[in-house]
Amino acid sequence: MGEGDGRAPAGPGREPPIDAAHLAAQTFDDAALAREVLAMFVAQARRLIGEAKAGGDLGRIAHLLSGSARGIGAHRVAAAAAAVETASVRGEDDPGAAFAELEAAVDDAVAAIEAGDIGGA
Repeated sequence: MGEGDGRAPAGPGREPPIDAAHLAAQTFDDAALAREVLAMFVAQARRLIGEAKAGGDLGRIAHLLSGSARGIGAHRVAAAAAAVETASVRGEDDPGAAFAELEAAVDDAVAAIEAGDIGGA
């Protein structure tokens, strides 16, 4: 993750895609449970982003992603999903920028999970 791949690296001033301490607390410091929950998040996030791109209900999709992201400590995904959900509730015709940020945040989180870059999870 980083230069050249379209994702911003975690570093000074930038939080990692997954908050390892939050994930550990949510999974009772059980590494196997954390891996299972992360795998479920990846599958759900991919499915929901696909649904959104196919014209699905952005408000519902964003709401689901927000809750799932909060559960694993994917704070950027949760914030981006909340922005999309708010745009949907307000009836904004083109939540494109908000959705682009959500998709980028999901991509970063999925990449970190798949790379095992969770910092101790």
